[in-house]
Amino acid sequence: MTEQSNQSTYAPAKVWTPPASNGGMFANINRPVAGPTHEAELPVGKHPLQLYSLATPNGQKVTIMLEELLAAGHSGAEYDAWLIRINEGAQFSSGFVDVNPNSKIPALMDRSGGEPVRVFESGSILLYLAEKFNAFVPTTLAGRTETLNWLFWQMGSGPLLGGGFGHFYAYAPEKLQYPIDRYAMEVKRQLDVLERQLANNRYVAGGEYTIADMAIWPWYGALVQGELYEAGEFLSVHEYKHVRRWADEIAARPAVIRGRKVNRVRGNPEEQVPERHSAADLD
Repeated sequence: MTEQSNQSTYAPAKVWTPPASNGGMFANINRPVAGPTHEAELPVGKHPLQLYSLATPNGQKVTIMLEELLAAGHSGAEYDAWLIRINEGAQFSSGFVDVNPNSKIPALMDRSGGEPVRVFESGSILLYLAEKFNAFVPTTLAGRTETLNWLFWQMGSGPLLGGGFGHFYAYAPEKLQYPIDRYAMEVKRQLDVLERQLANNRYVAGGEYTIADMAIWPWYGALVQGELYEAGEFLSVHEYKHVRRWADEIAARPAVIRGRKVNRVRGNPEEQVPERHSAADLD
């Protein structure tokens, strides 16, 4: 008898009701409604850009982008990065919900103009910053379109890697073969998509380093480097030599090294900068 046939069959009720406890690492913050759970204002620092985040793959996209902008000489990209501890429910404060009604990190407030501008969803933040500073998106229509193709590819594919494979492989309260097989197959298909693209291109969208690379690297680059879910051997990531070549090149960029440290509270203590308020915090 296989492992799959040993698993009990779940029969959904006619009307779903939330379980008393759904288990797993994030069970204490999962709920079927939106909105704040408590009143708390967000802190505001001295810089025009205020980032509220955590160094998850989605959070790293934005801190990498900000550090790349600063490295490229865009002084207006100076920012304060405030830590949002999502495992403690800080994303459900009234202040955070005002910035992102979806209660997900990262969230950004741009206070450089007359009226503050809120920006949420990591892809939207990357595009906003690229347009604000005219950087990391090609100026030609074809180049811009190809970059956005891959940016939105990541936004659509990432949940299958994180919420799908990552959840059932690393965080679910019990290992179930069907969902792990289902999402492992999809993740390997996605890696093959990248492998074929990077076989003929230095960067994901072509010959130019763009926000597409910044969006994709924290997920798929970290995955093939063995830093995500400890799943490298399970997924045979060594097979994707072109993805690995690209991942190693991006990982070596000074701005990427700096950006990955921001809002980090796990791993090597020397690589953790829970809050960032000046470049000196990373030196």
